[in-house]
Amino acid sequence: MNYHFNRLDFIHLCRCRYATRPFIRKWLRVDPDLKKIHQVSSQELSQIIRIPQKKAQLLLKDLHNPQRKQKVMEESRTFHIITIVDEYYPAMLNTMKDAPLVLYGLGNLHLLTKQPSLSVIGTRNPSNEAFEKLAMAITPLVDSKWVIVSGMARGVDSMAHRLTLKRQGNTIAVLGSGFHAIYPREHLRLYQELVRNGLVLSEYPPDTPPQKYHFPERNRIISGLSMGTLVIEAMKKSGTMITVDQALDQGRDVFAVPGNPLIKQCTGCNEIIQNGAKLIQSAEDIYTEWNYYFKKFNK
Repeated sequence: MNYHFNRLDFIHLCRCRYATRPFIRKWLRVDPDLKKIHQVSSQELSQIIRIPQKKAQLLLKDLHNPQRKQKVMEESRTFHIITIVDEYYPAMLNTMKDAPLVLYGLGNLHLLTKQPSLSVIGTRNPSNEAFEKLAMAITPLVDSKWVIVSGMARGVDSMAHRLTLKRQGNTIAVLGSGFHAIYPREHLRLYQELVRNGLVLSEYPPDTPPQKYHFPERNRIISGLSMGTLVIEAMKKSGTMITVDQALDQGRDVFAVPGNPLIKQCTGCNEIIQNGAKLIQSAEDIYTEWNYYFKKFNK
């Protein structure tokens, strides 16, 4: 569908209460230039999209609030705000079923246009061997200027970002909160370095505090930005495994480093290898798969 809406109007709508991604996608089919939504009553909105009228009232109240729109304008002077119709919206995300409609960014926006990219994920409680596994798998990729995508979480995520930054490579962090509520707090310095020398992204407006459900949501963006997802260490039931499921659902490759079956942090990796993930013994294994994926994706 071709969209002809005003960017500011679209961002403003995305910030309204009850304007969920499914709601906005449904509404754009009815009103692709976002003119009608400024004219309908809550009763009409409720009938067209079939949401409760009380929710429709609150949504329209926010939509007609000029202070909310002004706040978006002010934030656009500080942050990159990227919508689905913008030049810098990542092409990889457009292949997802539930792609983010708006992204907020700080740092080097050009990283969104660079390929190849690889998501690197893993446990928040890594074993003593985790960093060696990580360095073995991604150091040659970092040095070849691949973009390393992760979530700035404790453990493997932060190790991947720090290794990439130390080697002056390209890295993107996807947050589960807004930029004014960095989580975890002990990664504030890492966040600041990522803003200076990489890119930080969030689907959530800057004032949004972290919520438990944000992290599974943001994981689909981590996997969606990349041609494949590399798992360094993971337990069988974990947020890492949720990201693996999302990567598979998106048609992405999944790579995993095997480990000692007696160490609980390795059980998830061993299981997904058993179920068909590509076993990684060196960065060369990822290069081989990338060459195949690149040809397939660019047919």
